[in-house]
Amino acid sequence: MTRGEARTRAKRLVARMTLEERASQLRFDAPAIKRLRIPAYNWWNEALHGVARAGNATVFPQAIGLGATFDEKLLKRIGEAIGREARAKYNVQARYGDRDIYKGLTFGSPNVNIFRDPRWGRGQETYGEDPYLTSRLGVGFVKGLQGEDTARGGTMLAAACAKHFAVHSGPENERHRFDARVSPKDLRETYLPAFEALVREAGVEAVMGAYNRVNGEPACASRELQRILRGEWGFEGHFLSDCWAIRDFFTGHRVSENAVDAAALAINSGCDLNCGDTYCFILEAYEKGLVSEETITEACVRLFTTRYRLGLFGRTGFDSIPYTEVESPEHLDLARRAALESVVMLKNDGILPLDRSKIGTIGVIGPNADSRRALLGNYHGSASRYITVQEGLQDYLYGSGIRILTSAGCELYKDRTESLARAGDRLSEAAAVAEYSDVVILVVGLDETMEGEEKGERNGGFSGDRETLELPECQRKLLEEVAKSGKPTVLCLMAGGDIDLSFAQKHFGAILDLWYPGSMGGRAVAEILFGEQSPSGKLPVTFYNSLDDLPAFEDYSMAGRTYRYIERPVQYPFGFGLTYGNVVIRSARLKGNAETGFFIVADIGNRGPRDTGEVLQVYIKRMDSEFAPPNPALCAFRRVWLPVWGHDTVEIPIPIEAFTVVDGDGNRVRGGRFELLLGTSQPDELSAALTGKKPVRFYADI
Repeated sequence: MTRGEARTRAKRLVARMTLEERASQLRFDAPAIKRLRIPAYNWWNEALHGVARAGNATVFPQAIGLGATFDEKLLKRIGEAIGREARAKYNVQARYGDRDIYKGLTFGSPNVNIFRDPRWGRGQETYGEDPYLTSRLGVGFVKGLQGEDTARGGTMLAAACAKHFAVHSGPENERHRFDARVSPKDLRETYLPAFEALVREAGVEAVMGAYNRVNGEPACASRELQRILRGEWGFEGHFLSDCWAIRDFFTGHRVSENAVDAAALAINSGCDLNCGDTYCFILEAYEKGLVSEETITEACVRLFTTRYRLGLFGRTGFDSIPYTEVESPEHLDLARRAALESVVMLKNDGILPLDRSKIGTIGVIGPNADSRRALLGNYHGSASRYITVQEGLQDYLYGSGIRILTSAGCELYKDRTESLARAGDRLSEAAAVAEYSDVVILVVGLDETMEGEEKGERNGGFSGDRETLELPECQRKLLEEVAKSGKPTVLCLMAGGDIDLSFAQKHFGAILDLWYPGSMGGRAVAEILFGEQSPSGKLPVTFYNSLDDLPAFEDYSMAGRTYRYIERPVQYPFGFGLTYGNVVIRSARLKGNAETGFFIVADIGNRGPRDTGEVLQVYIKRMDSEFAPPNPALCAFRRVWLPVWGHDTVEIPIPIEAFTVVDGDGNRVRGGRFELLLGTSQPDELSAALTGKKPVRFYADI
C-alpha cells in the first residue's frame, strides 16, 4: 500500500487507543495491545552486512569492504538478499510467537556517516570517506532492502534506517557528551549529502539520530536537523534515537534536568521512537504539560504507518518466503562475489597470481590466518560455516599435492600465545614455516575486539577508537621475522580501515587488503591468490603516512582530511587498487550540455594478461571558485568487466549536482568552469605513479 493509505489506516487504529496505549508504543520494545489484536513488536534489529544478532544468516563483507567494491548494483542485490532472509526468519519466528529483540523487520542500517578520520573504530561500518560514494552505495542498499516494489506503493520487504544523523564519526569515548561543531559548508558538502540521497532517492523509511550534539543541539532533539530532514527534504518516515541517546540529555550533554524533561525535549523535537527507556516518562511529561496529546499521537501514527507499510496487519506476498532462503546457495555465492570485489591489491611485484606448477609448499602465517572473528567485523550474524583464509587455501588446494604449513606466529595483540611462555613464543615456529615454504601468505590485522564501538563490558572492554595506525607490536615483530626469511611473501591485511603498511611495502612482494570479508572470505581470497579471479576493489578511504598529518580527532572541520582536502603526501590514495588485467581508456568524449545533462562516453579495452573487473572513476573540480575543495572530488563511477583483449563502450552520466560548489553559508552554487578527469583511480600524482596511468581530462563551462 502507498504511504498515504498506510497512514490513513494507522490514524484509524491509533484513534482507538487510549493515550496510555499510544505512549507505550513509542518504545523500541512496544508491548502488545490485546484488545485491539496488536501483537508486541520490537523495533530494534540490525543488518549492516547481513541479518545480525539473530542466529544464522548470510554474513557478507563488512560495510567498509562493500565500500571498496564501488558497485551500487551489488549493494542493491545484497540489500535484497538481506531483506529476503529477514522475512524468512520473521515469518517463522512470528508463527512461533517469538517477538524478541532482533526479530523484527526494522533495521538500523545502513550507516552512512563519513569515515573522516582513521582513528574512528566504527568507521568499518561505513562505506568510506567520500560523500558521493557513500550516497550511491547507500541508495542501492536501501532500495534492495526495502524492495523495488515500494516505490510503486507495494509492501516493504523490510524497513531501512539511515544512521547516525548527523555529523557523527567519533570520538567514541566522548559520544555521550560530545558537541560536534561543524561549519555550514562542511555540513552541506560532506556530512549531509548521503542522508539526503537516501531520503529523496531511496525513500528510506527511518532515520536514526546520533548520540552527539551538533552545534550545541543534541542530534536526537535538533530543531535545525529536523527542519532540514522534514522541511527541506520532505522526509515522511519515522525518526528514532540511537540506543539510550535520550538518556544522555541529562547524564552527559546536560541539556535537560531529568528523564521527564529529556523525553519531552526529544518528542517535541520530532523523535518518534526511543531506543532506550526514557520514553517511559512520556506520560509524566504529558501530565506536567510538557508534551501535548497531539504530539504523542503523531509519533504513534508515524510508527504504525511503518508497520502497515510492512504488511504486519494482514497478508502479504512476502509471507510465503520460506526459511530456506536463509544462507541459500544463491546468497552464499553473492557473499563470495562481494568478497571478491572488495579485495584491494595495493602492491604486486609479479608474485601474484601464484603459479601452482612452481610451488611445492605454502606457508600460511599470522594471527588472522585462521581467525573466524577476523572475517566478521562488528554488527554481524552467525554463519553455519566460516571459511578462513587458511581454510580457503586448504580447500582450494586439496588434492593438488601442494603442502600447506601453518603458524599463528603471534597473538593478535598480546606478546605471547601461552601465559606461561616467554614473549614471542610463536616466532620461531613462524620462522620455521617460512624456511620450509616456497611462498608465504602472511595474514595480519585487527578484529572487532580491537576496533569498533565504545569501550564497555558488552564488547569485552577492548574495542573502540584506535590510537595508532600501527599494527600491534607482536605483529610488527612477526613481520620482521618473516621478512628475514627472504621468502616471497604476500601480506594480507584484515582490518576496518587504514593501517601503516610502510614495512610491508618495502619488504614484501604483494599486499592485499581484505577488510573483514565475511563468511565466504577465505574462498574468495584463494581464488584471487591463484588467479582464478582478479582483484578489483578500490580504496574507499585514504591510507595516511602518519596521524601527525591529520588535525585533532575532535576537530570536525574537513580541512586537512580525506582525499578531497589533504594537502600532504599519503601512503595509498583513495580510489586506488591494482588488478591482474590492464584496462585502458582508448578514447573518451564528454557529451551533453548544462540543460540536458553531461555524460562521458568511453571506449575501454583490456590489454591483458588476464580477465578482470575494473572501476572507471570520474572526478571533478571547479577551477574558478574559492569554495572548491583543493583536490578533485569523485562525481561518478562505473564498474566494468573485460576479458583479455576485450573492449567495450560505456556511458557514465555526470549528476548535475556535481557542477556546484558549496559556499561558506552552506548554499550550493551552480555554474562556473569545471575540469573533469576520467581514469581507473584518483587523478593525483601518487595514483599515476602507482598505476602508470594518467587520467583523461575534459573541461565544461556551466
